[in-house]
Amino acid sequence: MAKGYWVSVYRTISDPEKLAAYNKLAGPAVKAAGGRVLVGGGQVVAHDDGVAERVILIEFDSFEQAVAAHASDAYQQALLALSDGVERDFRIVEGV
Repeated sequence: MAKGYWVSVYRTISDPEKLAAYNKLAGPAVKAAGGRVLVGGGQVVAHDDGVAERVILIEFDSFEQAVAAHASDAYQQALLALSDGVERDFRIVEGV
């Protein structure tokens, strides 16, 4: 069974307080859903049209588990806290 991944690339962070509130809720929600943070906002070198901002990569045991984690009540609460505090590209992808 292929693993599932959350890939989140932040374009802008307009409200660091909302991001902090999101992080406080999202971390436990992801962990409870079986997610493991592989990349958590360290250094970034961007190429082409990329933006050198925060990048997060989270691994789940399956694609279905990754989708379910995003739909969970706990993670949805984290998204409410984040609201319009950032602009990001968030994807759930299946591993090979």
